[in-house]
Amino acid sequence: MPATARRAKPRRPARLIAAAEYSHLSVRTLRRRIADGTLTAWRSGPKVIIVDLAEIDRKLIRPVPAAGDAA
Repeated sequence: MPATARRAKPRRPARLIAAAEYSHLSVRTLRRRIADGTLTAWRSGPKVIIVDLAEIDRKLIRPVPAAGDAA
């Protein structure tokens, strides 16, 4: 088994509304990130959209740099 396959974080699937509550982002913002390709989503039925909470952590939530940090 390749090393990258062993280190992959497990998926944490959640419905769009639950993901919005988890990330403190609006459902509209998550839909925009899905539309622009920043966030991957899956459809589970005609109305249910599923996103990966681990992907939200990796791609959308970033630390705020301190005033003295070089950026």
